[in-house]
Amino acid sequence: MPKAYVFTRYGGPETEAFVDVDRPSPGPGQLLVAVRAAGVNPVDWKIRSGYRRPGDSADRDFPAVLGSEVSGVVAELGEGVEGFAVGDEVFGNTVSGGYAEYTLVPVDIAAHKPAGLSHAAAATLPVAAATAYDGVRQLDLPPGATLLVTGAGGGVGAAALQIARAVGLRAVGVASEGKKDLLESLGAVHVSSGPAWAERARAAAPDGIDGVYDLVGGGVLAEAAGLLTDRTRLITAGAPEEEVRRLGGTRVTRARTAAVLEELARLVLKGDLDPHITGTFPLERAGEALRAVEEGHARGKTVIEVAR
Repeated sequence: MPKAYVFTRYGGPETEAFVDVDRPSPGPGQLLVAVRAAGVNPVDWKIRSGYRRPGDSADRDFPAVLGSEVSGVVAELGEGVEGFAVGDEVFGNTVSGGYAEYTLVPVDIAAHKPAGLSHAAAATLPVAAATAYDGVRQLDLPPGATLLVTGAGGGVGAAALQIARAVGLRAVGVASEGKKDLLESLGAVHVSSGPAWAERARAAAPDGIDGVYDLVGGGVLAEAAGLLTDRTRLITAGAPEEEVRRLGGTRVTRARTAAVLEELARLVLKGDLDPHITGTFPLERAGEALRAVEEGHARGKTVIEVAR
């Protein structure tokens, strides 16, 4: 039977386990994908701990497979699927968990993987990079404008800085001093986080800040709002809708489309977006991969690779 890495109830790492699972059966509009790589994200351990994203059901069937982004090979087509065939290499968001040998991917959030893009790189794009892309596109700043990204040292932030540069923006990132080299390698201006960071941001952008993409929330979000003359150019993926609306901004609206995934793949192949994979683990070490992300040891993207 296929293997999967699951959590058996809400809680800490002690709830995780490898189990044998039935091979999923694709429903209408779904692909059964033989997983080759799965991205590891902070939201994975947050969901295991009990966090629910907007739209999540209050009930969950256990055991639940961890992970939400994969790249792999189509093994079976659900009813009504068009544009895909068994054997196609694809990547996208999964609805049945990614840390597994097989998973289900809806066709509307799946894209064909270009031949020049590795499975590992493709598996990093549907969550963090897509969130970054959606936010930069939502702000719709004109070329030459300055975009400030708070929490810029994480997966979404690093991708947002690169995507901003790719569309002609000046990127300024707020992150710890230890992330300075990373941000500068991505072509961004680094602003050290911590007390008085907003003053340092003003100094780094003497002509003003035209848009803010917040990934932190709380006091950082409020300070970032004070840097803008137009609060409609304030968006967040790090705070609830009501919190940012009080400041005049809004939450990032996720597109969740194949077109976004295709554009991200194009940016990687063009050299404008580096997935920045710094850790790869085989499926049998999925727990170690998740610990690296949960404990903050991973500086870039972490990927689980599944043997053929």
